[in-house]
Amino acid sequence: MKRREFILALGGTVAWPVVARAQANRVPRVGVLSLRPMPSIYVETFLQGLRDLGYVEGQNIIVEYRDSAGRSDSLPASAAELVKARVDVIFANGSEATRAARQVTTGVPIVMTSSNPLGLGFVGSLARPEGNITGVSLMAPETSGKRLELLKEIVPNLVNIAVFWNPNDPGAASSLKETVAAAEAIGLKPQILETVDGNSIDAAFEQAVKQGAQGVILLPAPGMGVQMPRIADLALKNRLPTMYFSAELPKAGGLVSYGVSITAVSRRAAYYVDRILKGAKPADLPVEQPTRFELVINLKTAKALGLSVPATLLVSADEVIE
Repeated sequence: MKRREFILALGGTVAWPVVARAQANRVPRVGVLSLRPMPSIYVETFLQGLRDLGYVEGQNIIVEYRDSAGRSDSLPASAAELVKARVDVIFANGSEATRAARQVTTGVPIVMTSSNPLGLGFVGSLARPEGNITGVSLMAPETSGKRLELLKEIVPNLVNIAVFWNPNDPGAASSLKETVAAAEAIGLKPQILETVDGNSIDAAFEQAVKQGAQGVILLPAPGMGVQMPRIADLALKNRLPTMYFSAELPKAGGLVSYGVSITAVSRRAAYYVDRILKGAKPADLPVEQPTRFELVINLKTAKALGLSVPATLLVSADEVIE
């Protein structure tokens, strides 16, 4: 049951005659770049966002999709294909896609979603990006503390917390630093474990149990979404309450998530694409930050783990899975 809406502040626009003239002569072409094929729900919300603005794929707009099947080293080549295809703007889904697109072009506008666009150097500032990149910040590092506090509310005796992170994610280092600091600030003892693929996730859960972890927090990382059913199963099997930034985890059977609505972000990316196609310059479109976040709790999983979720959290949750 949805109780709150995802809200993002609007950014300003300014004319960019070169792009505007290009669109006057041909059907605009948009590139979608991601490390792995985007989940269909994210693609659909992006396309719905375009439709809401008057664009229909295959009619008055062409959308080119590229990914590198999870291989980071091949992602720049996929980005280069989009540039060669003469796309007017690239929607880069995630920090790795943004980094790859940035490596191959400084001229084609890039609409990004990223956990830490400022820390990764994608933009000069959130208010004035300065280059050819703008978009939406997922604010992953800044919300790590809140995730830990919420998990501690559900697991009152929580002390030892396993932190799963992927060092291959360009935004992971800052998110890890923030998480460790936040954990220590509320009396938790973080155990840092690497999870770069399916096999390492299995090993990380095994190690977490050996080290006496009482809960797990998963840091955002490319491709983590496809692992959610496996992670949810391992978390329940090892009786480890697990927190993630996306509702993909509790919907797959995990315990809880707190973070930005990725579908809302995908839809919001369409707004930026529209502004750019109509002549706006990325450098003058402020990077947006979400002002509200989604709390999703799987009550069935909580009961299976023997946990009693406080009524205050159930009332404030955006969705409760029963």
